[in-house]
Amino acid sequence: MAKLDEYLDRKAAVLADRRADFQAKPESALVKLQVSAHVAGNTGVRPVRMGDYIVISDSAPGLAGHSLGPTAPEMLLGALASCLVHTYLLQAALLDIPLDAVRVEVQGALNMTGAVGLPQPGVLKLESISFSPQLESPANAAQIQQLHEAVEIACAVLNTVRNPVEVIRRAGD
Repeated sequence: MAKLDEYLDRKAAVLADRRADFQAKPESALVKLQVSAHVAGNTGVRPVRMGDYIVISDSAPGLAGHSLGPTAPEMLLGALASCLVHTYLLQAALLDIPLDAVRVEVQGALNMTGAVGLPQPGVLKLESISFSPQLESPANAAQIQQLHEAVEIACAVLNTVRNPVEVIRRAGD
């Protein structure tokens, strides 16, 4: 018996319910998300509201921040790591692959020259993003490979980073 069997069984049952819901009402499968952020007074700290949660984002002292929370690029990499772990759980439940543990490390680099006003080739963006999944499982190598392949197809944040969508600036102030 794998350590996450009970959780994966519960997840498989919930996924079966969602499949039935989405088959009955396909429009319910499209989940609309909204996030907002603002600058908190004279601190530069940015509370980010995501659903019912608020996460504080801040900069390092080298950019006049206070290191009171993760930077926005760290949050993006954190979102990728979280989505990958969750997708491993989802796909393990769907494929009936036993898991004892899942851990994903994500790395990236950011050339900050453009952020401080120095010339930079191209646009400022994260570079060299990679992830390393560590799975503990009694499954055989073929099942683990099947799981890795399923995750690469089904991870929403991974596929958004790999295949960017157009982001539109809407009219505001």
